[in-house]
Amino acid sequence: MQGSKLSTKTIVAIGIGTAVFVILGRFASIPSGIPNTNIETSYAFLALMSVLFGPLAGGLIGLIGHGLKDLIFYGSPWWSWVLVSGFVGLFIGLATRKINLLDGEFGGKQILTFNLSQAIVQAIGWFLIAPSLDILIYAEPANKVYVQGLVAGASNIVTVGVLGTILLVAYAKTRSKAGSLEKEETL
Repeated sequence: MQGSKLSTKTIVAIGIGTAVFVILGRFASIPSGIPNTNIETSYAFLALMSVLFGPLAGGLIGLIGHGLKDLIFYGSPWWSWVLVSGFVGLFIGLATRKINLLDGEFGGKQILTFNLSQAIVQAIGWFLIAPSLDILIYAEPANKVYVQGLVAGASNIVTVGVLGTILLVAYAKTRSKAGSLEKEETL
C-alpha cells in the first residue's frame, strides 16, 4: 500500500526534529529544583513538529529524541520518561490533526484546541504514566516519582502553552491564508 509509506519529507522531519529535540533538551532546559526534573523547551518544539508532521513523526521525534538525549548526556535512557515523550508527541499529533497550519490560520479556536489537547495529553503522560512506569520498571518510591511527574507535567504544559503557541502562531504567519491571493485585474 502506497499510503502506508513514510514520505521523504516526514523522514527528514523526524531526523531534524530528533536532532533539535536533543539539542534543546541539553542546552535549553532549566533546572526545576526537583532532582532529575527540568523545565524543558524541547516539548514546545515537539508540539510544533507533531502538529506540522502528524502523530507518527511526533511520536518518533519524542521517543528517539529523548532516548538519544539520555544516552548521550546521562549514559543510558530512562525508559519510562522516554516512552512518555513518544506518547506526548504521538497524541498531540493525533489530537490536533484538524489544525492545518498550511492554510495560514491559527487563531483563537485553534489555539484553544491545541492547548486543551496538549494539556490533557501531557497531564496523562507526566502525572500518571511516567510515575507509574518509574515504579514498575525501576521500583522508585511513589512519593518521589509522582512529585517529579507533577513538576515535569506542569512545567511542560506551561512551556508548550506559551512557547508552543508562539511557535505555531509564528509558523502560521509565514503561510498564505487560504483564499488570500486574488487575481489582479489587467487594464
